[in-house]
Amino acid sequence: MNGPGSRQAGSPLSESLLHGSVPPSKVRGLLSQEWDFWVIRLALTGASVGLCFALRPFSFHGLPAAGLGFFIAMVILLAELRLRHAEISGLVGGAVGVVLGLLVSLLITLVVSRTSEPEPTKSFIEFASLLSFGYLGLVIGTRRGRDVRHISLAAPANVAAPAAATSLMKLVDTSVLIDGRIADICETHFLDGSLGLPRFVLHELQMVADSSDSLKRQRGRRGLEVLQRMQKMPGLEIRVLDDDVSGTAGVDQKLVELARRTGSKIVTNDYNLNKVARVQNIPVLNINELANALKPAVLPGESMRVLILREGKEPTQGVAYLDDGTMVVVDGARRLINRTVDILVTSVHQTPAGKMIFGRLDERADSGAVRVAAAAAGARSETVIGGNSHSLRQPRSESSASIDPSAVNPYPDSDPM
Repeated sequence: MNGPGSRQAGSPLSESLLHGSVPPSKVRGLLSQEWDFWVIRLALTGASVGLCFALRPFSFHGLPAAGLGFFIAMVILLAELRLRHAEISGLVGGAVGVVLGLLVSLLITLVVSRTSEPEPTKSFIEFASLLSFGYLGLVIGTRRGRDVRHISLAAPANVAAPAAATSLMKLVDTSVLIDGRIADICETHFLDGSLGLPRFVLHELQMVADSSDSLKRQRGRRGLEVLQRMQKMPGLEIRVLDDDVSGTAGVDQKLVELARRTGSKIVTNDYNLNKVARVQNIPVLNINELANALKPAVLPGESMRVLILREGKEPTQGVAYLDDGTMVVVDGARRLINRTVDILVTSVHQTPAGKMIFGRLDERADSGAVRVAAAAAGARSETVIGGNSHSLRQPRSESSASIDPSAVNPYPDSDPM
């Protein structure tokens, strides 16, 4: 048996749910309303119907008058349901717009009342202006009122402020996040303003982190760790941009188009993206170019000490690397692999990948080193020979007269021969 509070199986609400005519979410919303609001709504409907039935507006009598009252009540309830989900800024803007529209309509009414037009024409113009300007004020005020919340009250009233803020924006590419050096640059406060991270760049970084290739997956996770590190830096603002560029599929093309629209700069390590952006006159901040610019200047004729690590392309060349990764090609150092040598710089070449230093062995330093090594080797040999129990010198011959007979006679008590 059903309890007293349960619904009958054949109730209209159950049948509507079974047939799917009423969505379940709407039914839950209606049932969740408090009962006192329903009482107020029913009272409003009854008052509207009774008022129109008693006063008989527009010469309506009986049921037509009651129907007019019911229609007015439904209009009010629908307005309530619509305004319930409206924002405060929209309501304030709509109210201000309606007031301004009514003021404009009042001015038009004052002007029309002083004309010599017939009374029906004047009434039509007055009511038309009232409805039209009231409607326009409501719609425009509601739409523009939503933009009030995006205006910062602390910002100065300067028209050029949004443009200046946009020009300071720098769009971050996936390559610089994977590289990781941008975090060190941000810690030194060399990058000012805001760093913009487009949503499609973040999506590409996530796809790299979820790749089946272990190397790509490691690089993607490193980029995410660098991004989290940058977000924790004080004084650095990282804004995730939801702006998307339609009509282009590649991430690089979207980044270039977004930078062109917003007037922002691009921070990247990608060589091809760097060239494409500069062709379109878009400012680019390249981390590799910054690193090359910070490398110490080396002039031909200077000497340096390097460690030869591998063979070069030519038969006699050896290759070394500086601490900043600059390649040093040394002529005649092929036989000196895994040895530290002194070289003289002969030339410096700038390539798209960085600087390359060419040099040759320093003969003066090598000859001095050879002499020092030879002297050290001689000292070591004398030390080793002198330390043995054998000597290379000839023993001196001593006369038999100097020998004490008692020292060599095993029988001291017997007389010598």
